[in-house]
Amino acid sequence: MGFLDRSRIIAGAGWNRWLIPPAALAIHFSIGQAYAWSVFKIPLEDSLDISGTASALPFQIGILVLGLSAAFGGTLVERKGPRWAMFVSLVAFSAGFLVAALGVATRNYWLVVLGYGGIGGVGLGIGYIAPVSTLMKWFPDRPGMATGTAIMGFGGGALIASPWSTEMLKAFGSDTSGIAKTFLVHGLAYAAFMSLGVVLVRVPPEGWRPAGWTPGDDAGKRLVTTANVSARNAVRTPQFWLLWVVLCMNVTAGIGILEKAAPMIQDFFQDTASPVSASAATGFVALLSLANMAGRFVWSSVSDVVGRKNIYRLYLGAGALLYLTIMLEKDSSTALFVASTMVILSFYGGGFATVPAYLKDLFGTYQVGAIHGRLLTAWSVAGVAGPLIVDSIADSAHESGDTGPALYTFSFTLMMGLLVIGFIANELVRPVHPKFHEPEPAARAEPAPPEETPDPLPAERR
Repeated sequence: MGFLDRSRIIAGAGWNRWLIPPAALAIHFSIGQAYAWSVFKIPLEDSLDISGTASALPFQIGILVLGLSAAFGGTLVERKGPRWAMFVSLVAFSAGFLVAALGVATRNYWLVVLGYGGIGGVGLGIGYIAPVSTLMKWFPDRPGMATGTAIMGFGGGALIASPWSTEMLKAFGSDTSGIAKTFLVHGLAYAAFMSLGVVLVRVPPEGWRPAGWTPGDDAGKRLVTTANVSARNAVRTPQFWLLWVVLCMNVTAGIGILEKAAPMIQDFFQDTASPVSASAATGFVALLSLANMAGRFVWSSVSDVVGRKNIYRLYLGAGALLYLTIMLEKDSSTALFVASTMVILSFYGGGFATVPAYLKDLFGTYQVGAIHGRLLTAWSVAGVAGPLIVDSIADSAHESGDTGPALYTFSFTLMMGLLVIGFIANELVRPVHPKFHEPEPAARAEPAPPEETPDPLPAERR
């Protein structure tokens, strides 16, 4: 297993840093399949005779385990290196699909939850953080753009997975046998694609920096530090927990839509003159994935210019207003609904891509990957809360006889309130107090004790 050692992937002289984003994309495009889970919801509900809340559970557990594995594995990923992390992600994510395929084939629902959610969730978490600190080391001059380029792959994974999964379900069938075969193909195909990232990834040599860039170039920006904070100290700062709230609120508000996208748009317009078909709903999932992907690159790149705090003001403030627009307009316009949800999902994706750079600004690059992993516990909470809010409220409203937009009115009101809470938390972010900073390298070593010198005075004169 020496192939996975960090020492084996130190880039040689002249290595092109622009090869690193494609390596990251090979992983993120694959694990981004998670955002196409809504395509499987109705087939699983029909074939396994489960509710909408139950069909969301594998996805919820996957996101929960994602955050936990990122939090507990963040320091290990920093130490072992990105190739080791990408390989672990490949094995866990692919194995999760194979176990889920067995669960569907045997009609064992909990095996599906264990496979896709438990085992696959480890692959999601380790794979998600694997390239982040590496990208910021290669692109310290453009951290938002760099992480956005790679993380947009996670958002865009469903752009490929959604139509691909739909076509396989048509070809294999949407019964247990067809779903199992679809999961099996996913597991094998993603293993092959993710291996490209494992082979291609490199880390920069010690002391490397881009031509023409110096570490102090951004020092004039108020929330950008040239100091470093360890992961252990970062979680003791109010800034970490404020960003935790910001990320959690932003993710909850977006993931609830994304997880139920296909049935949601069908429910919303079922009582109108132009109801949405299943194939059109699949197209809606693809559009949301496109918006999610584009937002990760566009908004994170914009954050390099306007600053992280300002861009989160946009995500959270404008997101709340868009939810209000949907609630007021209801099912009056399919185009308005699609456009509004696409922008919300672009903010959702942008929030993910911008947060590593926000962390780098506040805490430095010393252990930013480990800090990022700990922050992703906010995603774990949001991954459970968002779908639970939307699915459980919709199920309850359906049992009460409600239809159309009424199924989602209360959950959308909650989402709007959560975004306002996130907006307030972002406003409270300030620079990290110097007491949390790591000492400069020269100051970290204990000074040697002074050598004892003979006292020049005789004992009787002291």
